[in-house]
Amino acid sequence: MHIFHNTNYDFHRWRWPAIGLSWVIILAGLVSIAVRGIPLGVEFAGGTSVIVQFEQDTSIEAVRTALNSRFTGGNVIVQAYGEPGSREVMVRVPEVGQESGAELSTTADAAVEALRQGGVGAFTVVGTEIVGPAVGEELTSKGMSAMVLSLVGILAYIAFRFQFSFAVGAVVATLHDLLVVAAFLSFFQVDLTLNVIAAILTVAGYSTNDTIVIFDRVRENLRSMRRDALPTVVNTAINQTLGRTVITSGTTLLSALALYIFGGDVLSGFAFTLLVGVVTGTYSSVFVAATVVTLWRDRGRSRAMAQAATATAPEPARRAKAARKARAS
Repeated sequence: MHIFHNTNYDFHRWRWPAIGLSWVIILAGLVSIAVRGIPLGVEFAGGTSVIVQFEQDTSIEAVRTALNSRFTGGNVIVQAYGEPGSREVMVRVPEVGQESGAELSTTADAAVEALRQGGVGAFTVVGTEIVGPAVGEELTSKGMSAMVLSLVGILAYIAFRFQFSFAVGAVVATLHDLLVVAAFLSFFQVDLTLNVIAAILTVAGYSTNDTIVIFDRVRENLRSMRRDALPTVVNTAINQTLGRTVITSGTTLLSALALYIFGGDVLSGFAFTLLVGVVTGTYSSVFVAATVVTLWRDRGRSRAMAQAATATAPEPARRAKAARKARAS
């Protein structure tokens, strides 16, 4: 299926404005992370999460007031949960008791009892999630290890499959995507949960796949367009794969959007991360990865040309150059 025919958009021309935009988003994200941070879900922060469904409409403020009578310090998080009109509320307490035996459920029981005594109306406990601090630290460590290992695997595979310059471009583009996604998680205060980590790893794989498609066409064009400059070769490859990129990214974006709208609160973080990741993954494949490869190979080519010019220079010129170096030292 072809939706573009013989396109010749000059993507290389807009590489520096695009990279400048990336830097603005990343720097703003780093500032937001330093000031506001990224909210950690129960899986990573450790704590107790209780989901209750009221029989009648109950305000979030009334639920929070009832819980403050039992939990001091203002560390209880209360937010609407589920579909609009479901009358579900999630109560999250970041701290738990000892991580052994029946004491794991002490905080959850205390939250339920506080709601019953607070006069907020009849309700039913829909679900409970309890994660101890040690488990949260272990999940954090494993999540970071998974992301680092994925980047190492990408670097090794593309270096073996293509060339090292292509591998560097793919890894830089993937790091760019992860930083942009982290920035948007902080901007919109989306909880970092296991679902979000899964979405981040999916984004890394998606971005790498899109980059590999472009790199494969670049490699083919390097054989048939030997007399053309490298930016022209890369720009041609991007135009040749533009139709595939738009179709693949568009369908993935629509799927993620459907999950975000109809998936409920359980999948909202996962879908939001995918939405941001699909956009930035396509963007980085076209601008970031291609620019890194172009700069890397152009630098190598310039160095090789300079060495060749020195080697073929007349003997008097080489002697004069050597003499100038000697006097300078």
